[in-house]
Amino acid sequence: MLARTAAARFPTTLGRRGFHSTRAQFSSPYHYPEGPRSNIPFNPLTRFFWLRYWTFMAVGFSAPFGIAVWQTYKNKP
Repeated sequence: MLARTAAARFPTTLGRRGFHSTRAQFSSPYHYPEGPRSNIPFNPLTRFFWLRYWTFMAVGFSAPFGIAVWQTYKNKP
């Protein structure tokens, strides 16, 4: 019932959906390339990407724990 009321009041609004108003302006300096792997700041297709990835994840995961242990056992002034 509510959908009919809304459709009766705003028939043109429901007919179109505004996901984008104009097509992409590829000549604009603000439009970035589209497609898979174009929005990440690294290249996962390189040879040793897996090693860099797991090293980054291991350091990022262990750093807070290492800092906490260091803060726990350091000499107090």
